[in-house]
This record gives sequence, structure tokens and C-alpha cells, in this order.
Amino acid sequence: MLTIGELAAYAGVTVRAVRHYHAKGLLAEPERDHSGYRRYGAGAAVELIKIRTLADAGIPLARVRELLDADPGEFAVAVADIDRRLEEEIEERKRHRERIARLTAGDHLVLPPEVVDLLDRLRALGVDERIVGVERDGWIPLAAHSPNRIPEWAARKRAQLGDLVDFYLILGQALDGDESQLPGLADQLAAHLTRLGEAYVDDTDLPPPFAELMDALAFDAAPPARRLIALLRERGWTGWTKVERVT
Repeated sequence: MLTIGELAAYAGVTVRAVRHYHAKGLLAEPERDHSGYRRYGAGAAVELIKIRTLADAGIPLARVRELLDADPGEFAVAVADIDRRLEEEIEERKRHRERIARLTAGDHLVLPPEVVDLLDRLRALGVDERIVGVERDGWIPLAAHSPNRIPEWAARKRAQLGDLVDFYLILGQALDGDESQLPGLADQLAAHLTRLGEAYVDDTDLPPPFAELMDALAFDAAPPARRLIALLRERGWTGWTKVERVT
């Protein structure tokens, strides 16, 4: 006869696990002997090993008793059903891992590869990360609103980068400059836009309310941009998401 500690050691589980199986009704709890100890026979050891084996296989404890009491045919059917459910859980966990991987992928989480490539190119050109962040945040609703046009717009923007890099660098200076520097930076931006001319005037055909939403995102992320755009308007240009000449 075995004590509960000996039984647990024999079956390769903890005493706490044995008591848990008692509480779940999976393993019969013997009466105490005259010394006040519970003593277990060989049958209890075999039963405990079966329980542990089924639990280690990933079978829910709620179904272990059912399997222990099943005849061979019922056991095979029940195990096949459990295997199918476990396979479904594995696939779901794989999907969770893929989502987690995307979370660690930064820009890849919500943006198509064309835009991610564009943002990486901006970083390589030395554009301030805060400006890259504003650019990224603008592309997120744009990709959700017009996903089919993203490749076209991203390709166009990438082709313009050689002309636009100074524009982005000036914007980066505006984030760190004080209010007194903004008029001078607005002069530089206006002159740059004038040199670009119609090559940069936006043609994304966004509805005005959506463009205003994207402007608001930019202004919230980079407050000096709002004042800068106001100064640009005085110099003949308006808009952030949709840059246009003032008529």
C-alpha cells in the first residue's frame, strides 16, 4: 500500500495534482487507515498513470473521466474528436502567433509593402523620424479608404522623393524650431513648392472631409505643422494632405 506521496512519486505527478484529481472526481479517494493516513493500492497507481497520460496528451480534464470509462470503440471515437479539436486550437494559435509577429513588425502591421518601402526610403534619406511618423499615420487611413490605389500613389511618391526630400527636411526643422523660425521655414517651403510646380500638386481625388481628417492627424502629431500651413497659405499654397495653389 502506498501513501499519497509515494503514489504521486510513482506516477510522476505532484501530491497537489493527486488531490486535484480527487477533487475533480477522476481518482477515487480511499478511506483513512487506523493511523489516519490514506493508503493507495496498485489499481490507484495504474489509474493515476492513465489520468496523467491523458492529461499530458492535452485532453481536457473534463473529458478524462469519459475516456477512462469508455469501451475501446467509444475511446477511439472520443480521441478522434479530441484530436480534431486540438488541431483546430493549434491552427488558431498559429493565427495568434502570426498576429503577434505582425505586431512586432512595426509599419508592416497596417501598411502595404509599397508604403513600408517608401517610409524606409525616407529614413534612409535622413528624414526626421517624427516626420516619417506623420507620413505613416497619413497612409494608414488612406490605405483603408482606397487600397486599390495605394500602389499607384506610393510609386508616384517614391518617384518624387528626389524633389521632395528637401521639403521633408525643412518640415523636420520646423518641429524643433521656435515660433520665430516658422516664417523663414514657410518661405523655404513655398519656394520649394513653387519650384516643383504642378509636379507636386496632389491628384489623389480624396473627398475634402477625408483630406481634412488626415490633415488633423498630421497637426495632432506635429503641432507646428498647423501654423506652418497657415503661413504657407499666405505664400500661395494651401493644404497638407492635398497641396494646392491658392486661387
